[in-house]
Amino acid sequence: MRYTEYTDNLMRFDDEFRKKHGIIAGIDEAGRGPLAGPVVAAAVILQREIPGLYDSKSLSKKEREFLFSEILNSSIVGIGFASEEEIDLFNILKATRLAMTRAVSRLSLHPDYVLIDGRSLSVNIRGTCIVSGDKKSASIAAASIIAKVTRDRIMEKLDELFPYYGFNSHKGYGTQAHLEALRKNGPSLWHRLTFKPVKELLTREKVSVWLKKGLVSEKRLFRTGIL
Repeated sequence: MRYTEYTDNLMRFDDEFRKKHGIIAGIDEAGRGPLAGPVVAAAVILQREIPGLYDSKSLSKKEREFLFSEILNSSIVGIGFASEEEIDLFNILKATRLAMTRAVSRLSLHPDYVLIDGRSLSVNIRGTCIVSGDKKSASIAAASIIAKVTRDRIMEKLDELFPYYGFNSHKGYGTQAHLEALRKNGPSLWHRLTFKPVKELLTREKVSVWLKKGLVSEKRLFRTGIL
């Protein structure tokens, strides 16, 4: 595995927090930036060293999939989601915090302290935010892998339902191909309707159909400004 040489350093980083605080969990998210799909957070309490752990974005899909299984089989893992509707209702920052809180609540062992990737995202437990934490902490790196693989699989399933958007390739991010597909097909309910590139393409005709079929709440549409 690539990055195995960094594993000891990442584990030692976590050990310093374990010495001070006890049981620690690493927390990271995937999917804050896309125009479609949920935001997914993971919380991981490592119980042994897993060679090759590193920032999920630096790994190949094959490496992520292998490490995903290794982490699930040897660690305590919690996964939390915030839906597209929750992102529209609460905004992406609050929805990400909600997903993280849910991930921690689904751990079978309550951590004494959390390490969160980023600058300011917080949950209702003592912890520290670490910029580029997925390259420094083994626990955060593990959480980044769990979150990304989980979200990628969701987007691949969505691609089976809506192949004309190309979710399988861009995973909901605002690529040129995705924007072109949006202009051609219009937004789906799996899109984040309050995000500008999506909101600009909403039509009253489509919204009316959604409302008649009971597929969308008026509160969500109100947040887009179309009602």
